[in-house]
Amino acid sequence: MAGSVNKVILIGNLGADPEVKSFQNGGRIANLRIATSENWKDKNTGERKERTEWHTVVLNSDGLVGVAERYLRKGSKVYIEGQLRTRKWQDAQGNDRYSTEVSVGGMGGVLTMLDGAPGGGQGGGGGGNYGGGQRSGGDDFGGGQRSGGGGMGGGAGGGGGFADDLDDDIPF
Repeated sequence: MAGSVNKVILIGNLGADPEVKSFQNGGRIANLRIATSENWKDKNTGERKERTEWHTVVLNSDGLVGVAERYLRKGSKVYIEGQLRTRKWQDAQGNDRYSTEVSVGGMGGVLTMLDGAPGGGQGGGGGGNYGGGQRSGGDDFGGGQRSGGGGMGGGAGGGGGFADDLDDDIPF
């Protein structure tokens, strides 16, 4: 095989408010705990079953951290695109430990708020894409173009695109 792919896509809800950490060099990250659920009907009993998986997501671009800090809260529904990363660390006893996380940032990272900004109302900022590979246009209707910007997101991409043209095609 000539290449490989490391891509994670999640749609789920935050189990807690984002945990933002600042470093001495001025950098910041945000840790998210995202729950995804699977529902099915047991063939033998007819009973509805549910299984929930918890995912640790690390936002590692300053723009994404700012969005998470400002708009995301426990229960927020989000769409995430990132990569799996395993990091090695030592516990208090000096034992090596490993954590596998979804890393979001850089060119391929996307964070989309699916339920808008908290607090309701007609304010801006809700429902947009944020991330290094963000789509242009404020709302993601699945057809936005990818911008070639760097790892810093923080708002809707510039210029026209699918979302701007969509209003012209809706008859109401």
